[in-house]
Amino acid sequence: MRPLLATLAVLALLLGGAGVAGDAAALVRAPSARPITIEWVGDIALSSENGLPPGGPLRALAPVSALLRHSDLTIGNLEGTLSVGGASKCGDTDSADCFAFQAPPSYARQLRALGFGDLNQANNHALDYGVQGQRQTLAALSRAGITYDGLPGEIALRRVAGQRVAILGFAPYPYASNLLDIPAAQALVRRAHRLAAYVVVIIHAGAEGAGELHTPTGTQYFLGEDRGDARAFAHAVIDAGASIVLGSGPHVIRGIERYRGHLIAYSLGNFVGYNTLAGGGVLSQSAILRVTLGAGGRVTAGRWISIELDGGLPRPEPSNASAALVRTLSREDFPGRTYVIGPSGLFHIRP
Repeated sequence: MRPLLATLAVLALLLGGAGVAGDAAALVRAPSARPITIEWVGDIALSSENGLPPGGPLRALAPVSALLRHSDLTIGNLEGTLSVGGASKCGDTDSADCFAFQAPPSYARQLRALGFGDLNQANNHALDYGVQGQRQTLAALSRAGITYDGLPGEIALRRVAGQRVAILGFAPYPYASNLLDIPAAQALVRRAHRLAAYVVVIIHAGAEGAGELHTPTGTQYFLGEDRGDARAFAHAVIDAGASIVLGSGPHVIRGIERYRGHLIAYSLGNFVGYNTLAGGGVLSQSAILRVTLGAGGRVTAGRWISIELDGGLPRPEPSNASAALVRTLSREDFPGRTYVIGPSGLFHIRP
């Protein structure tokens, strides 16, 4: 892993209200980009209340740690907070539909040691322990050298292989960049495109559960909540200049689409759900997606690394079951608009 750590900062009111976390970059279009390799994993949820994995993430994820170090930038979706104290959003409710996750701030350094360079905050668990919980989380990530994305109007910038990469997270919540306002999202992507060689867009979108493997057309709802139109959003931000779109939220694997030469991965399922996220069957199938981007954000190489959750912890899955699943879902949901993914998960890129 070769990222040069950047000091986090937010330059308020820059670019018509958009903040910039990371480098204080000049407002010029980036020069021709050198290829970079990005890794993306699914949802990461840890909770002190439900019992933490022995030894913390560094020990618990040791069986997959080597797989997280073959990129210039490894990104995950952090479900919950790295904080102490404060009131849970669930309060004293006994509702089976309310979940709040809180793990120690010290876990930020362990996640960095595992290779994570950026963690998404645009999701429905970012305020599980209120504004103070999120502030503690962001401070812990900053101290560990991990950038974070997804705050309203924010462009996170990180030095990757000597060049700037912009990371933007979107979710359908007021405390995140708004997934439901596509024109505003496009404007933010265009601003990011002027700042960086590559623009990575992360979305937290779609209905959840074992029955939600397919990526439907149109708006999706979950428990009455508008979870956005993932297809329309992903296409729109690529039209505006995004290099790649990486999805989370459904807690199951979804297909990969090739759109105008760019990759959209709608969901990789769960990555860490120790005593937090439901498992079994397709809910325990996961992956590490490794993609090399070249000129214009086009995919030049890719691999789907099959992972299976054992007791909510990721383990290499030698039968490549999730690679077979994503290949089937991609063909069914995006006929003629996907990548050729071999049995081992290796992408066969057509010229």
